Amino acid sequence: MKFTIVLLACLLAVACANEEADVVKEYREVNIEDFKYGFELTNKIRAFQEGHLQDEKSWLVKGEYEFVSKDGKHIKVTYTADEYGYHPKVEHSQ
Repeated sequence: MKFTIVLLACLLAVACANEEADVVKEYREVNIEDFKYGFELTNKIRAFQEGHLQDEKSWLVKGEYEFVSKDGKHIKVTYTADEYGYHPKVEHSQ
């Protein structure tokens, strides 16, 4: 569930850019008890996420994504997600 929420947040960042872009870098590693993935696009959208299974029911996930908004601000979101929810920290600059 939390993985889905975080994944949707990353996809939202990509959709907010509203432009076509090519993949510059892509990485993914998915195992039973952990995962990592990341990508970078030519339009300066970048995302990275990793997580591991803490116990039988709980994942600990952390990551970040960044993009340039339509008004030209650089937005960077770092986050963690655990059994207590999604914990984002948003930074933006001109």
